[in-house]
Amino acid sequence: MDKVLVTGGFGFIGSHIVDTLIQNNYEVAVYDNLSTGSIENVHSKVIPFFGNVEDEVSLEQAMQTFRPDYVVHQAAQVSVQQSISDITNDAQINIMGTINIAKLSHKYAVKKIVFASSAAVYGNSNVMPITLSHDTHPLSPYGASKKTAEDYLMLAKELFGLDYVNLRYSNVYGPRQTTSGEGGVISIFTNLVINKEQPVIYGDGYQTRDFIYVKDVANANLKALEFDGSGTFNISSTTSISINQLFSIIQSFGKHDLSPIYQPEKNGDIKESLLCNKVSIQELGWHPVYSLEKGLANTFDYYLKKSQSLPLLDPTTISS
Repeated sequence: MDKVLVTGGFGFIGSHIVDTLIQNNYEVAVYDNLSTGSIENVHSKVIPFFGNVEDEVSLEQAMQTFRPDYVVHQAAQVSVQQSISDITNDAQINIMGTINIAKLSHKYAVKKIVFASSAAVYGNSNVMPITLSHDTHPLSPYGASKKTAEDYLMLAKELFGLDYVNLRYSNVYGPRQTTSGEGGVISIFTNLVINKEQPVIYGDGYQTRDFIYVKDVANANLKALEFDGSGTFNISSTTSISINQLFSIIQSFGKHDLSPIYQPEKNGDIKESLLCNKVSIQELGWHPVYSLEKGLANTFDYYLKKSQSLPLLDPTTISS
């Protein structure tokens, strides 16, 4: 049985990846500092380790004890705004943390690192959808740190023969999500609608995003582990929707008439984001299964039950 260490595995995306790996007969350990995640998110079969990825000593203890065949590196500082206000912390976690992962993966003979990158590496573009050949011009330290981490993993391949797969996520959403990151707008809107509260939209609401359901992302990580070789891929729905349209759909689930409050756009925000996933479909053998409408309905149902303190459906059992 192959062994996989998932950094950030108690978090939103990481915990869904852990579910998928266990369902596919991998032995899984999690390395997490619990800054945003929860032990309740993951299966009892998981072997837990606690610490920060930028702490090389703590990380090495986990690697030396578990001896993973693969590392799925999800742990990150994910807020664009926090990356602007504290650029050093962002770099420590996202760049130095990834360097530690690469260094120790080489030392302990890991076969491959699967890395959670981001659409933020591209910055703004006049051409949609954005393909892998598009130039990278990050608008925030967060985007720059993700691109730098990608570069270090590519160097690790050249210098040490360590395989990697960089997965550039579009805006991930779904059950267990916090309000951090671009995809967090869905959990924010959903909870506000459930509580009949007005949302705040930054900018005019016509900025567009490409949202991808978390179970599709988890499956992409599985495909990346199985992929023969190294590479970089866009993980996206290739479906564009404005923030205004998104709120309208979520509001329809709650059957409330709530008018958004508009405030000035935030620094570092991208106006349009739409990623081309053609190469991922062709080479990884991956494709998104969940439509936006179905994913949003599943997510709304999850948070509604949570707000009512009802038993939650295990998201792994929710069909598309």
